[in-house]
Amino acid sequence: MPFPEPDSSLDLRGTPCPVNFIRARLALEGLESGAVLELVLDRGEPEAMVLPGLEREGHAVSVQETTDDWLRLHVTCAGG
Repeated sequence: MPFPEPDSSLDLRGTPCPVNFIRARLALEGLESGAVLELVLDRGEPEAMVLPGLEREGHAVSVQETTDDWLRLHVTCAGG
């Protein structure tokens, strides 16, 4: 079954922490509750910091695709 089309997309490869987390949060602030943000992050520190940070804020995060260098996520906006 194919993944649903995201409502918005943001490629943060090459963006350092914590700037990538801040940009992801700002992108989610512009979305309605239940909207999906496609987010592409580098592996390593960005993966370890951004995913749990978004989940702590109540957003649902699912990994859609991974490579050795990056991963593609769908983040369902919790709203608010």
